[in-house]
Amino acid sequence: MLTKIDLMKKLFSNLKNKLGFKNSKEEQENSYNIKTQKELDFYKNRHNIHELPEIYHYWSNKYLLPIFKKFEFCNPDDFFVTHCKKYCLNQKEQKVFKILSIGSGNGDLEVKIASELSSIGIKIFSIQCLDINTNMLNRALEFAKESGVEKHIELIEGDFNKWKPAKKHQYDVIIANQSLHHVIELEHLFDSIDQGLKKKGIFLTSDMIGRNGHMRWNEALDELQPFWNELDEKYKYNQMLKRQETSYINFDCSEAGFEGIRAQDILKLLVERFNFELFIPYANIVTVFIDRPFGHNFDINNPSDLDFIDRVHAVDSKLILSGKLKPTQMIAVMAKKDTSKYTNLIDPILTPDYCVRHT
Repeated sequence: MLTKIDLMKKLFSNLKNKLGFKNSKEEQENSYNIKTQKELDFYKNRHNIHELPEIYHYWSNKYLLPIFKKFEFCNPDDFFVTHCKKYCLNQKEQKVFKILSIGSGNGDLEVKIASELSSIGIKIFSIQCLDINTNMLNRALEFAKESGVEKHIELIEGDFNKWKPAKKHQYDVIIANQSLHHVIELEHLFDSIDQGLKKKGIFLTSDMIGRNGHMRWNEALDELQPFWNELDEKYKYNQMLKRQETSYINFDCSEAGFEGIRAQDILKLLVERFNFELFIPYANIVTVFIDRPFGHNFDINNPSDLDFIDRVHAVDSKLILSGKLKPTQMIAVMAKKDTSKYTNLIDPILTPDYCVRHT
């Protein structure tokens, strides 16, 4: 419960932000520390952080899987595994490989990569798991032991907002799996990644690139509203926030923690700093209906529910291709700016530059 003094402080801080005044360094640090603790608490006992509704898998299998298969992987995890394996196999003269995972969490993906590299005969390699959450790092180590790959896993407890590589050109592969949208100091992190990456190294990511806090821009809200109005009330219960939303609430997820804190800056800053070798952008308004808040309200055995998602996807894809809407998610392979400039695209129009939503 907020005291009157705390409430006045909060109102005054919000007013300053609206008027364009910056908070003091002390206020910024206090806010950062509070958000950090909330993130630590939220993920402390969370063993499955990527669980999604069944309707999401219906949509992704129908529309994303065919695209992914063209580029020789089946899902985001397989994307990271495939490109780590490709890199190591292509560097035949190299005997030792070093991989870094930014915001590794419970280590599920990292252990999977280690197991796959071992299975194809890559013997000397390490995967450094960087995360601020001790509980998640401990779970990663236990999982690595269970899978018999603990000798390849190194744990680094630290804040990716402040991370710097120990030396230049250190890593063959750097991965960021759904972690960039939790980063405040994006410029610092991307510069550090560029510094730590070997000249022929690759930077792999799967992440959110929509509006901050996973909100929708006004043009997306205009397209979303007719579909929202079409739905019965049973579809409008927010399963994550435990509330009924008769009118769609453009909720800012970044207010409490770091969820989507600077999502809208990610792609723009990556374009400035890296060359893209593969770029797969996708989804905007359809995500509202298939993601965790409302996705669980849809039934994959109900033809009308599937028809609804199909129609939203069709409009979504058309508007993204036209440029009216910008994609909110991406999968990408990047290299240092002074290396290759070749980009594999799902459509000639959908370049990284084209998909940046300028504010």
